Amino acid sequence: MLYLASASPRRHELLNQIGFTHEILHVPSPPGEDEPRYATESPLEYVQRTAQDKANRAQEWMSQQSLNVNQPGQQTTILTADTTVALGDLVIGKPQDIQHASDILQLLSGKTHTVYTALVLSQSDSHVRHQWRQWRALSTTQVSFADMTQQTIDEYIATGEPFGKAGAYGIQGHAAKFISRIEGSYSGVMGLPLYETCELMKRLAK
Repeated sequence: MLYLASASPRRHELLNQIGFTHEILHVPSPPGEDEPRYATESPLEYVQRTAQDKANRAQEWMSQQSLNVNQPGQQTTILTADTTVALGDLVIGKPQDIQHASDILQLLSGKTHTVYTALVLSQSDSHVRHQWRQWRALSTTQVSFADMTQQTIDEYIATGEPFGKAGAYGIQGHAAKFISRIEGSYSGVMGLPLYETCELMKRLAK
């Protein structure tokens, strides 16, 4: 059984696109700030650590719930991911309101930023209780925005698409109109790099 430990509908859709049957695993969020960044972390270190933290919480949650974990002859597989948008050393999260979304898009206008997506694939050991194997992957993509006028930004915000998305945009939607170039994984910018995901899945057979 493959579980996707993510509330992102885009990751769910992407897994379906490549034919991986799965269930959504709803893991309770930890108390306090959501996905805090440590002062000494680079954006790359941050995204990898956050994906690993998600994997550890998902493993602990499944073990507590006894959801087919460590049953004789059965193995449970969990996929976790984290996507981070960075402009230099600045990590750009989800917009809090209309003004925040406008500020983010003004910042990205006419510049190239980086989108990191880190993956962790965990599989329970069918012979040793509470033991897991893990494999990791990373996708790095450069995304270039054309210059945007304030009117263009306002019209885009009016679609509602920037909200709930890191970087205040969705590459698969209206934002495609002002993305002039990408170098890397299109699906990675959406939140789940499909090539890297398939390569991780191959590890399960070894």
